[in-house]
Amino acid sequence: MDQVPELQLALERLQSALQEPKLDQALEIFNDLALGDQVEIFNHLEDDERRSLIAQLGVEATADLFDRLTDSDTLDAAEDLPIELLADILEEMQPDEAADLLGDLSPEQASQALDEMEDPEDVLPLLGYPDETAGGRMTTEYIAMRRHTRVKQALEFLREVNPDHEVPYYIFVLDREKRLVGVLGLRELVVSTPDTMVEDIMDPDVVYVEAGVDQEEVARQMSRHEISAIPVVDQQRHMLGVITHDDILDVISEEATEDIYLLASMSSNELEPDSPVSQHLRGRLPWLFVNTLTALVAAWVISNFEGMIAQLAVLAVFQSVVAGLGGNASSQTVALTVRSLALGKTSPSRIRKVLGREITVGLLQGLAVGTVVAVGVYLWRGNIYLGLVIGLALLANLVVAGVAGALIPLGLGRIGMDPALASSVIVTAFTDSLGFLIFLSLAAYFLPRLL
Repeated sequence: MDQVPELQLALERLQSALQEPKLDQALEIFNDLALGDQVEIFNHLEDDERRSLIAQLGVEATADLFDRLTDSDTLDAAEDLPIELLADILEEMQPDEAADLLGDLSPEQASQALDEMEDPEDVLPLLGYPDETAGGRMTTEYIAMRRHTRVKQALEFLREVNPDHEVPYYIFVLDREKRLVGVLGLRELVVSTPDTMVEDIMDPDVVYVEAGVDQEEVARQMSRHEISAIPVVDQQRHMLGVITHDDILDVISEEATEDIYLLASMSSNELEPDSPVSQHLRGRLPWLFVNTLTALVAAWVISNFEGMIAQLAVLAVFQSVVAGLGGNASSQTVALTVRSLALGKTSPSRIRKVLGREITVGLLQGLAVGTVVAVGVYLWRGNIYLGLVIGLALLANLVVAGVAGALIPLGLGRIGMDPALASSVIVTAFTDSLGFLIFLSLAAYFLPRLL
């Protein structure tokens, strides 16, 4: 476990106390840790150890812990809790985190927990939005004021409500219909004279997102404008909630993990090395079947030249060079394209420009690599035509790799699918099959001279 020695020692002491069991001692060890360290250690406990610890924690402490855990870890810890205790914990959690947990629970368990909650009004509006949208990420805890509020009244209001430290210290200004009309920070409020109206010091140019916007776009907007919280509104600009910087950090982590896993041909972004075997199979095995199919297509292409390969066995030695370099080149292009799409630096509408660039790069890389390999093969095997065939095949396949590596992610993005689905399996299928076809077709054309 990659931890500082103090955390490793605390984990060992906690596990020992839970196993003996010395529950009071275990609780003391856990409570002495900072919240971030508690999360780290909780993630390394076994399931029975987690249950024993949660049984000793208070409702508020458990809620704080659940607010910081990943959705899957929170679900694992909450599923076996008594409904009454679960409802109390949900009451204390941040509304957005509570809504996420309720959405992950079984419908029956979620319904029972909602019935037991005394004040579910903050959570209920969030349950109607998909998890990966702005509405699914927002919290209903924020500070709002009317535009005609005076500064002294605003400061008195802040003292009275004493907002939690998780609540962003932006003040959102609303009109009578709760439409968002401005925003100001605490600094503007504190340095203004007591009788100044809020509308005189607010910024009317508010950056906001609508509830149905994808969470990746929310992250881009917050990064572009360098803000730590962004309001969420409906189509009429009525204020619905706020997304804070910590939620966006989670989004960035989740989206990066999802893209990396898809590029590595895994369909579940919740996989961990210690995940159950069944979960590994669900996330990884389907792509291996896809890979098997594409490999058989490449094998079928090769089988059409079986007689020629039998006459000139040296072709079997070099065909993997053409396919391998094409696969590597396409992986480079896919990584660049997917990243550019994720960061908003390119878009599916710019297909022509991106393809033109990749064709140029493919030609230049193909000329460079193809020339070096052609000369090397000629010096090694003493046959200039064999070197020419391999050099031309590499030139053509690197162009194909650039086109496929850019066109597939852009095409997927254009039809609304995740561009990262253009994984190595899909793109490599193109470069392998076409690479073998180009190489063996050239070899067939030059066969008399190769023999």
